[in-house]
Amino acid sequence: MSQIIDLIKELRERTGAGMMDCKRALESSDLDISKAMDWLREKGITKAASKATRIAAEGISHVVEDGAKTLVIEVNCETDFVTRNDAFIQLVDAIAKQILASGETSIDAAKTLVAPLISEATMKIGEKIDVRRFEVFESTGSQVIGSYVHMNGKISTLALMDGVDKAFADNMAMHITANNPRFITSNDIPKDALEHETKIQREIVAADEKLKGKPEAALAKIIEGKVSKVFRESTLSEQPYLMDETGTTVGAILAKQQASVIKFVRFAVGEGIEKRVDNFAEEVMAQIK
Repeated sequence: MSQIIDLIKELRERTGAGMMDCKRALESSDLDISKAMDWLREKGITKAASKATRIAAEGISHVVEDGAKTLVIEVNCETDFVTRNDAFIQLVDAIAKQILASGETSIDAAKTLVAPLISEATMKIGEKIDVRRFEVFESTGSQVIGSYVHMNGKISTLALMDGVDKAFADNMAMHITANNPRFITSNDIPKDALEHETKIQREIVAADEKLKGKPEAALAKIIEGKVSKVFRESTLSEQPYLMDETGTTVGAILAKQQASVIKFVRFAVGEGIEKRVDNFAEEVMAQIK
């Protein structure tokens, strides 16, 4: 029983679905979380794949620059109250600057490097503090790094670009923050991701009573269109550019300027981390008995 409770909790945090739906999904999927997530989507219980990265932990993300290098980092703590503490904010800045100056690229090595800072801060603040992840971008030649920090560090984004100025790159980072793309262009979508989404949409179409009796060729076109829509919404070049009121896509804007997005990274604090829920076991047991 303990295992199913833990799995229900994880699935609910990752999808936002109700507890009983999560229980049914797990039981129908041999207690496999990934299969259960697909089951929920196929049944129309949860349609937004983005809920799989629901924010479920506290902390802040932060950006620091040093010449051609820019670092984005996420540091977690236990409560939202601490994220507004000046001592914690200063700690994150100090950690970020020390890691960037060191040239470290490994999270384990970086944690060892800043361990003294964290130990001292833990004693003062009274909460567990953890450096979860960081990434460093370095620009060369005509490249430029755009950055954007949203809501005092709830989300931070870097975008390495070519053929634009700093202001444009910063605006692109803002767009990425708001629209949360997974890929730069359709060429970047892995084959297995396409196959996986096609399977999901095939199940959804098969369960749609309105589509019963339609020819296989027509159903194939419908499935193809649904898959295309999912990836169009999560592909940067296909998204309407946030700073353009005409609805022109990012791809068209970049092509007109002979510019490109080389890579980007977007840290939303706590995404994929399970947040503590008080008395969750009692809550689950009351509903599944």
